Parts: sequence; C-alpha cells; structure tokens
Amino acid sequence: MGNEAAFIYPDSKQAHEDIPPIARTFLQQAYETMHAPDAAAVMAGSAVDAMLKEKGYTDGSLYVRIDAALKDNLLTQGMADWAHEVRLGSNRPRHADAENPHVSHDEAKQSVEFAEALGNFLFVLTAKIDRGIKAAKAAET
Repeated sequence: MGNEAAFIYPDSKQAHEDIPPIARTFLQQAYETMHAPDAAAVMAGSAVDAMLKEKGYTDGSLYVRIDAALKDNLLTQGMADWAHEVRLGSNRPRHADAENPHVSHDEAKQSVEFAEALGNFLFVLTAKIDRGIKAAKAAET
C-alpha cells in the first residue's frame, strides 16, 4: 500500500544517568506517570527523598531532612521551600488527605520539575564539573 502515514513520536524523557539509581528510578517513574498526577507527585516526592538520602540525610522525617539540608547549605531557602511543597503534594494522595486528596496536573508537573532540577543541581552538574576538571588536568599533562 505504500501511502501509510508515518508517525514520529518524541523520545520519552529519561532521567539523567548521573542521578543515583534509586532516585533516578523514582524520577523516571514520575516522568512516566504524568498522566496520573497523584502517582507522579508521589514519585517526585520519593525522588527528592532518595536524593537527600544519597547525600547523607537519612535521619528523621523528610521534613527534618529538608531543613537539615537547608541548614547545611546543601539547599537554598527557595529550594527548601519548593522541596517542602513537593513533600506536601506527595503526602496528600499517599495519605488520602480527607480535605484535598488529589493533586492537579499542574501541581504534579511542578513537583516533577523540582525533582528533576534538584537531581540536576545535586548530581548532574557536580558530575559535569568533576569530568571537566579531570579533562582540564589531563589536557595540561
């Protein structure tokens, strides 16, 4: 038949390989569940949680760990505020909040974007800088 329409679909979004495996898996699941905002918000919250744990923040609740990362200057005040919003957004469906159990698509999108930005800030950028320093040192010799 030869006249079939060719469909080209964009590649699905992939969590960056420099993000540690547990956090990367949660972030990837957040990307893949954007059609289900509650699921995407929970996965984004889990990605943030896993990223902080990877950085050594393992004691207490996620609330406590976000505040500890802020105190230690791992996070800026704005990043901590956004992380708390993601945490609260992921808690609503996870705990079936009686007043407001669901997140909107826009809220889920914001949560996923923050998790991605945090992964880029904490891991991807750091890895790129480390590779750049190594390359510069290798070029000197």
